[in-house]
Amino acid sequence: MAITIKSEREIQLMRESCKILAKVHDELGKQIRPGMTTMDINKIGDDLIRSFGCVPNFLDYNGYPASICVSVNEEVVHGIPGKRVIKEGDIVSLDAGLIYKGYHSDAARTHAVGQVSKEVQQLMDVTKQAFFEGIKMAKAGNHLFDISNAIDDYVSQYGYGIVRELVGHGIGTHLHEDPQIPNFAQPRKGPKLVPGMTLAIEP
Repeated sequence: MAITIKSEREIQLMRESCKILAKVHDELGKQIRPGMTTMDINKIGDDLIRSFGCVPNFLDYNGYPASICVSVNEEVVHGIPGKRVIKEGDIVSLDAGLIYKGYHSDAARTHAVGQVSKEVQQLMDVTKQAFFEGIKMAKAGNHLFDISNAIDDYVSQYGYGIVRELVGHGIGTHLHEDPQIPNFAQPRKGPKLVPGMTLAIEP
């Protein structure tokens, strides 16, 4: 495993990449409404990314045909945009990333379209908080799997399962770098975390 350590300059470029992606996500969240197709969302997202002078890093990545992963309800993460129409009561997860001056960002957000059931809202709330529980452990001196264990500890008390096939990862000049960051408890400690590591935590 070769974990890249970023310089202060590189971290600043990544921070800018992430700030732009946050603006894209904020705008997409305002735009989602019943009656649009998942391809409509992709088109808006692609246009937004390019309007900032950036490149969508998901497009053509390992053959993925779109710029925004749009997953509705039961779809897990890598939904492909198409003719599916968004309806009231759906939840729509958007996973997106972009390249700014050679540095990648990657983030997902989930949106409720109109009113959703209490169970669905709880699932969204718990998943979001699990992300922050993981981030709390992402600090120098801790070990990588402290992040995994914190996410698992938080989620499991609600009785939810955790997708094991998809994990968080390092990020930088490549979209996916070492290390992999599972969202479920690990028997080992994993590498020690040091300043300059850049991680995408993705429960």
